[in-house]
Amino acid sequence: MGAPVHGALLFLFLLIAGAAAADGETAPQEPTLPSSGGGAGAGGAATGGAAGGINSNSVLVALLDSHYTELAELVEKALLLQTLEDAVGKHNVTIFAPRNEALERDLDPEFKRFLLEPRNLRSLQALLLYHVLPARLPSDAWPDAAHPTLSGEDVELASAAGEGTTTSTSMRVGTAAVTKPDAVLRPDGVIHGIERLLVPRSVQEDFNRRRSLAAISAVLPTGAPEVDPRTHRLKKPAPPVPAGAPPVLPVWDAMAPGPSIAPAPAPGPGSGKHHFDGHSQVKDFIQTLLLYGGYNELADILVNLTSLATEMGRLVSEGYVLTVLAPNDEAMARLTTDQLSEPGSPENILYYHMIPEYQTEESMYNAVRRFGKVRYDTLRLPHKVTAREADGSVKFGQGEGSAYLFDPDIYTDGRISVQGIDAVLLPPDDTKTAPTTAAPDRKPPAVTSTKKKNKLRRGKLLEATCQMVGIFGQRSRFASCQ
Repeated sequence: MGAPVHGALLFLFLLIAGAAAADGETAPQEPTLPSSGGGAGAGGAATGGAAGGINSNSVLVALLDSHYTELAELVEKALLLQTLEDAVGKHNVTIFAPRNEALERDLDPEFKRFLLEPRNLRSLQALLLYHVLPARLPSDAWPDAAHPTLSGEDVELASAAGEGTTTSTSMRVGTAAVTKPDAVLRPDGVIHGIERLLVPRSVQEDFNRRRSLAAISAVLPTGAPEVDPRTHRLKKPAPPVPAGAPPVLPVWDAMAPGPSIAPAPAPGPGSGKHHFDGHSQVKDFIQTLLLYGGYNELADILVNLTSLATEMGRLVSEGYVLTVLAPNDEAMARLTTDQLSEPGSPENILYYHMIPEYQTEESMYNAVRRFGKVRYDTLRLPHKVTAREADGSVKFGQGEGSAYLFDPDIYTDGRISVQGIDAVLLPPDDTKTAPTTAAPDRKPPAVTSTKKKNKLRRGKLLEATCQMVGIFGQRSRFASCQ
């Protein structure tokens, strides 16, 4: 009797445990159902975005196929498609899309070039995420308050309802007006067309810091150690001088002033310092360009876009001399984005403007006056730059790619010479140089035939003799008369 009772109790206990386990398995599936606030369409899009990708009716697909192609192209370049897919999979989004004209013609070319540089990818991503709100805000639910964006910064939303204006001009996002409210409506988001690009404060500060050139990061901040010429040992740093005390000038420095006080050659292995401080000299000439004005683009490329400033400092430290043909800002502005976007293009362009000689305006002008045309070697081997006299100045290059020397001797310190020119010099392409190199190969046959004719020409006396012999019919006997 006891065994059947125990078996029945055990069976009842297993039934209760199975029911509890079934409830536990079905309970976690409830949050994945569509919410009542978002609607069936929004819930389905969110579930599909989180589980198996973006639906064809998604707001992201509409953005890629809409009239805002420039913004969609920037999103692809910034590698933000996956980030936006995750945002759409979690909640509805609101996208503020600038018109194509605002990104093509109205945007500052220098700022656009800053955004498209690979090193500034973070700034481009922050700029684009500043145009996306993690909430659905149609025109009929437009708030008058600051709203957080996916970039982490807030954007001001305002409306001027009740002022007698239309809906398209009453809605504003930051400093931009909403020109096409509710341009695209989808279950998982909405797109509003705005008149201009929104620039967050962080991106603007990065751009200003990039352009300020207050700190030259490519040049070593410390100078080379100095050697005492009497002991041939490193000089110890001078002891600190109390405030208000007269300056302490060593006796040796007072007896032998340096190049900055009296005329002296540049420091080198044969001088007292036994070194070339090339980094300091490069830093001085870049700062001179900034103070001179009109050469900020060249200084920017030397320091921030390339590592040429460090390479120039290394060359000068090893004893080399350089002459830099510096294009001004107007000349650099005529360069296209394609000419600077290729890998290594800025370096190749600037290498063609560096001559491994120390030349001043006077030395180059005297050379072209005397020889007519002078070809200088450049650091972009094997290309050379041609100089000739033109209009009382020195002209570099040929044809449309020529440049005049109009800012002579901007910086000269015995090792580095900077000469300002009014255009960017570009070496001739290989396709253009091929016909010119092949042309001299076709000239020798004509020259050889002319020489043969000159050797076969007879003198006047021999010609008169041959005419007299011809009268008697004996001309054919003489080989010289044939």
